[in-house]
Amino acid sequence: MGVMRFRVCPTGFLEGWPEAEQAYISGFDGRVFPTRVEREGDELVCRRPTSESGRLHVAWPVAGYGRTVVSTSSLREQDATYLLPVELARGKIGQLRNQQAAWEIAGMVVPEGYEEASRQAHRIFARATALQDDPEEACRLAEAALVHAHNSAQLLTTAYVAQRLSVRSRRSTHFPTSLGCGLGKRFPPSWDAVPPNVFNSVLIPVGWRQVEEEEGEYAWEATDALLDWSLERKLLAHGGPLLDFGSQGLPDWLSAWSGDVENLQSFVCDFVETALSRYVGRIRVWEIASRVNTGGELALGEEGRLALLARSVDIARQVGEFDQLLVRVEQPWGGYQARGGHLLSPLQFVDALVRSAPGLSGISLEITSGFSPTEPGRRDLMDLSRLIDLWSTLGLPLHVTIAAPSTGGQDAGGMFVGAGAGVNENGSDSGEWTEERQAAWVNGVLPLLLAKQGVVGITWADLDDAGSCEFARAGLLGSDGSPRPVLETICQHRFAHWPDA
Repeated sequence: MGVMRFRVCPTGFLEGWPEAEQAYISGFDGRVFPTRVEREGDELVCRRPTSESGRLHVAWPVAGYGRTVVSTSSLREQDATYLLPVELARGKIGQLRNQQAAWEIAGMVVPEGYEEASRQAHRIFARATALQDDPEEACRLAEAALVHAHNSAQLLTTAYVAQRLSVRSRRSTHFPTSLGCGLGKRFPPSWDAVPPNVFNSVLIPVGWRQVEEEEGEYAWEATDALLDWSLERKLLAHGGPLLDFGSQGLPDWLSAWSGDVENLQSFVCDFVETALSRYVGRIRVWEIASRVNTGGELALGEEGRLALLARSVDIARQVGEFDQLLVRVEQPWGGYQARGGHLLSPLQFVDALVRSAPGLSGISLEITSGFSPTEPGRRDLMDLSRLIDLWSTLGLPLHVTIAAPSTGGQDAGGMFVGAGAGVNENGSDSGEWTEERQAAWVNGVLPLLLAKQGVVGITWADLDDAGSCEFARAGLLGSDGSPRPVLETICQHRFAHWPDA
């Protein structure tokens, strides 16, 4: 068993750092090792089933940014204990330098103020590494270097987004993506509260559990009504996800065939064929399945899910011609692997699916925050940009489903925002979601997604909160039907560069 030890300063810091237990280590290929995190005094001890070198990912309190997921560089195992803040600063500065070089090669103009902020991070980090014999002082300096590195990353990424959006808007007068929202159970939808022409598509829920609650008894009425309503308004209809491999995502009556891939394949293919045949020519974009990489319903392992998905895509292609057939990927960073039970990283899983199901024509990434207590913390915009670029290497169009709660929230913040967002009067991160914080999250995420050439569709998960269990309190409309601030933020970015599209 491999062991890595990290010292944390000041003394007692670990006692008030609950996110430490969600830390994990990943390998060079991005696969996350099952990681057991223990606290021993002022040390964080990470145990895993391999002794390979790896990168630690953990939510660290960065002044002005809250508890942000920061990664070390690739570290080898050693008898000596690493100073965690020093290694986190080293990892962030290395990431920053690599990203700057990549964007400059692509033609980006580095913004004013970036070079000085970056120099400050490097100078302070150099002092921290030279003073590791004095752990308290080295950690203090490393934390200051982390702040400057995050300031630099914010400056660089904001400039990248602005320059990319400027290029995209000059190249095309047409809005470059599908922008939509999910329709819930309420009919008719509260569409009058949505400003005209903001959305050009809608996601109509067509889930197996809701359509065939009892074996052989189909309930299409709700779907039919929503589809008719959408087409009357000339909105592009997306359907699905047909199969949800998450908890309580499939009909209860299927449990009799748990683990029986051969029989399950027969039932799955029958439903996929029935649903797509009913709406052929009317719904052109389908999410075949969700939770494909994380779900384990019906005692299905990764091999079993891959077999079912590949067969489902084949059946869909036999039904008719569709614009796109997608699968939705949950937790695309792959942190869930740290709990064990998954051999393949999210990217490896989808890559295997693409090879076995060439009819798959797109990927839907679920980028959400505030819904999972196992999420380690927030991520910055540079991390999101790198994630989108990584998934673009598969060569398939990307759709992104986004959502964040308007109140409450279960994770450590989950923000893609800069300094000052969501802090208390004393300057510490409140960790609570509000309507303003929800809007601030979108204000960071949406422009970056619009700037990415590989992203062809963006969907906000829910129009309102009616009946939504998966993304609670994440609707664009409040309980009284009035628009939340997040809707105005979406409008601003929708029309900022394509006002007439």
